[in-house]
Amino acid sequence: MRRRTFLQAGGAALLAGMGARSWAADVPTTRDLAGDVAILREALKLHPGLYRYQSPAAFEAKLARFGQAFVAAGDQQARFLALAALLAEIRCGHSYPNFFNQKKEVAAELFDRPTRVPVHFVWVGDEMVVVGSRGSGLAAGTRIHRLNGERPAALRARLMPLVRADGHNDAKRISLLEVRGDDRIETFDVFQGLLSPPRGGVHRLEVEEPDAKARHVELPAIGLAARQASMTAPEVKDADPLWTWSMRPDGVAVLTMPGWGIWNSKWDWKGWLDARLDSLGGTKGLVVDLRDNEGGADCGDLILARLIDRPWTPPALEQRLRFRRTPASLDPFLDTWDDSFRTLGERATPLADGFFLRPAGENALRVEPADKRLPVGVAVLTSPVNSSATFQFARNFRAIGGGKLYGRPTGGNRRGINGGCFFFVRLPASGLEFDLPLVGYFAMGREPDAGIIPDVAVAPTIADLAAGRDRTLERAAVDLASG
Repeated sequence: MRRRTFLQAGGAALLAGMGARSWAADVPTTRDLAGDVAILREALKLHPGLYRYQSPAAFEAKLARFGQAFVAAGDQQARFLALAALLAEIRCGHSYPNFFNQKKEVAAELFDRPTRVPVHFVWVGDEMVVVGSRGSGLAAGTRIHRLNGERPAALRARLMPLVRADGHNDAKRISLLEVRGDDRIETFDVFQGLLSPPRGGVHRLEVEEPDAKARHVELPAIGLAARQASMTAPEVKDADPLWTWSMRPDGVAVLTMPGWGIWNSKWDWKGWLDARLDSLGGTKGLVVDLRDNEGGADCGDLILARLIDRPWTPPALEQRLRFRRTPASLDPFLDTWDDSFRTLGERATPLADGFFLRPAGENALRVEPADKRLPVGVAVLTSPVNSSATFQFARNFRAIGGGKLYGRPTGGNRRGINGGCFFFVRLPASGLEFDLPLVGYFAMGREPDAGIIPDVAVAPTIADLAAGRDRTLERAAVDLASG
């Protein structure tokens, strides 16, 4: 009775004295964990998109079930999975227990397990298809029909409710459940390792090779260090370029941008990009490959600036907040890189339903035209990975008529996403963290619950993967070269 009363009260007063015990210090008690639930409840009141896809009553019921499960959980694994499942219910691509923001002890316990399947793979429909492996003997294009006796699509269905994405854009969730070798901690590895670890440290696979030969394979599971050693992305030093530039024999330039996380880089990315865009005279076109790029800074604005001849503001998105100032009782648990976020709504205008309109001019996007326009046509390659800044770029590129989008639908959501400013919420008793976006971007007018659909839909086939053929890039380049 006491626990139920505590969980349902949910007021800021309950935070007083909470967090005196730390997960790192000793085993958290029921009261300690209930304090974490109270902190989470108060923190989520700051979330601008909490009720974008569900009613307050519906989420309150989910939160009550979470609180009971979290407090009753017997170990850190169960608490982490409960937290991931609750945050996934918000349907926000930026709200999740971030693997990279957890304490070292928590990350070691949950993520550094020898449970990983030693291959890189993607999904083609419901097929799990190998695209690379390190010593497994499985060729690219091999289909995995069963993984430890389970159909891969069934395993994927069990993991999906734990995975972040905006709205009902499940293509983003599926992309996060691929292992392409481009992330230091893979979402699939984490949840597969916690929910479906192999027996005896060995994965048992039923596969069909590209020549249609079927066989059974046993592969030793690998740990985090081995997975990271097999990453496809090259190691980048502080001042190294993060992107690549190449010129095809047909005269089409290809700019490959696998990430826009340039905040800690000492590389002069603006100078590098400007120099290459200046060099396009006499070429047949430019392909901008964003397929592996989730987002980061708005690096794409430099490209947009060369596609316009007058200042441009993107289609209206209302920036909404849920608070004027963060509660003092909650502040000790909100970590951030900019303390001004705590007073984000002080000058905001009240709206209906508990929202505040962010003041005009604060972080408003306006792209000024560059001195030099691009002298060639541009094609942008998209995929479900694009869900933050790259989703916004694809949306803006289309809005200005910059060229065509090729590939697969993006992640993100045309109804709007949440982001801009963040808190990293630290739950002291469990030691867990989750990311909390503070600005809700709401589309004006009716928009579908979906990502951006490309102008030219191109998706790789299993035969393409087996042959190492990039059909999307080829189609875009051919169209540009032919004028």
